[in-house]
Amino acid sequence: MKRTVLLVAATLLLATPTMARAQAPVAQAAPAPSSTPNLAIERGSTVKIEYTLTDDGGALLDTNKGREPLTYIQGEQQLIPGLERALIGMHAGDQKKVVIKPEDGYGAVNPAARAEVPKSMVPAEMLKVGAQLLARDSSGDARPVMVKEIRESTVVLDLNHPLAGKTLHFDLKVVGVDPPKGSDAKPGN
Repeated sequence: MKRTVLLVAATLLLATPTMARAQAPVAQAAPAPSSTPNLAIERGSTVKIEYTLTDDGGALLDTNKGREPLTYIQGEQQLIPGLERALIGMHAGDQKKVVIKPEDGYGAVNPAARAEVPKSMVPAEMLKVGAQLLARDSSGDARPVMVKEIRESTVVLDLNHPLAGKTLHFDLKVVGVDPPKGSDAKPGN
């Protein structure tokens, strides 16, 4: 674990503070589907959703309402597991409210998920407790981290996702569903 933390710390990309979108369900850009009517979401479907994410207290954490829908491919682990499971079988136009427990979302908070890095690696304007930064893990993927503590010559970073340990409340609307690539899926399947 210590070696992994050091690798993560050594590859920090600290010049860019995270935005609310970094906390949104993770999805890669996919081609805009044309949407087949009445097609159910299944593994490999290209799906467009509109969502609003709130916490247990009803505080707004993120939304894409009024913006482009989130596009993802079902089964490609581009969303948190609980959200992806909740969408299976839904059709374009369907709406649903879903509660995702931490174990099906971003996991429990891991107190050991911390890294101590030299202060010089953190931009001066981000040297404050609670500042959110983007870091690159050992595989090169960007992930949010937070400044937890500032010491004399080092900074302690919390490597947990900002939504780790939280129960998430999604208000979902399926905007479009396209069949898996190479599929002969018919509407209503």
